[in-house]
Amino acid sequence: MENSEFAKLKKPIALVVDDEPLILMDTSGIITDEGYAVIEVTTADQAFEFLAQHSSLELLFTDVQTPGCLDGFGLARKVAVRWPHICVVIASGAARPSTADMPTNARFIAKPISAQLVHDVLRDHCNP
Repeated sequence: MENSEFAKLKKPIALVVDDEPLILMDTSGIITDEGYAVIEVTTADQAFEFLAQHSSLELLFTDVQTPGCLDGFGLARKVAVRWPHICVVIASGAARPSTADMPTNARFIAKPISAQLVHDVLRDHCNP
């Protein structure tokens, strides 16, 4: 999808990153229910490549531990510098962030996530 195609969407666009297929599907469904059009990728590296081509997103929801060179924290830091308009939510069931891990435009939530938790974080942090 080209940037011009994204502009035609009537919904805010979210990029969801998780390497676990069932978690990716579940998270995408929750975010879709919040009113976003969702694009799914399985690594932070893929997410960064996608963002380099399509930076008109409003939300990045990423797991911390994904295969590849870049993890969710590194992706969030790059997004904060290059695309500060993108709201970032980082989730993990294993890793916990240090202060250095979290850019100012990011919020962390612990897995397992619930639809209510995602709703609250998006409402309080992202305001779609």
